[in-house]
Amino acid sequence: MARVAFREADVNLMARMMRAEAEGEGKQGMLYVGNVIVNRDVADCADFRELRSIRDVIFQVQGGNYSFEAVQKGNVFYQRAREAEKKLARKNLQGWRQHPAKYALWYFNPYAPCPPTWYDQPFTGQFKQHCFYEPQAGTCDSVYMG
Repeated sequence: MARVAFREADVNLMARMMRAEAEGEGKQGMLYVGNVIVNRDVADCADFRELRSIRDVIFQVQGGNYSFEAVQKGNVFYQRAREAEKKLARKNLQGWRQHPAKYALWYFNPYAPCPPTWYDQPFTGQFKQHCFYEPQAGTCDSVYMG
């Protein structure tokens, strides 16, 4: 059973974001980015309280900027979704999750060692260049459900 409701348009949008954010980190890296996207849709807390769809997650604006850098920079994100990435997006949407992004709501590439916390959120692990962070215990229980 799917973790979130989705349509083919969501698959395409998510596939484009996964590729734009993590193509250089291969299929596994793109799946981890997909974990974060779905987790933000599921989460009903913090900065993600008002997000109700994959589209809401992808185009969320915080502090005057899009949450995902790829939306602002354009390049790969605005290219057509490829079948390989659509397959990965469907896998995430249907429930695939894995450490270090299993419950992560944030990731970034620090171009240095991963800090132990990021905006007070605990570090859960690193995959290639991306550091992943999940919410502090008790602050966002909804991300752990489903």
